[in-house]
Amino acid sequence: MAKVMLRENDGKIYFYVAKKDMEEVIDTIEFESDEKWGGEVELSNGESWWIEPGPKNLPKEAVCKKLS
Repeated sequence: MAKVMLRENDGKIYFYVAKKDMEEVIDTIEFESDEKWGGEVELSNGESWWIEPGPKNLPKEAVCKKLS
């Protein structure tokens, strides 16, 4: 589990992990509606992470789990 910062810019959603100093773009996301946003996401570097589904309020800090 890691604290990440999620933000949106120019139609892309950025996923930043401060401890790793890693910032990637989210390529795919399981749930994309404004009411239910999150689930399994795939980053531009090929990693998969889990974001607890909830309302889409960006920017926000979330606790996420790395899947692969």
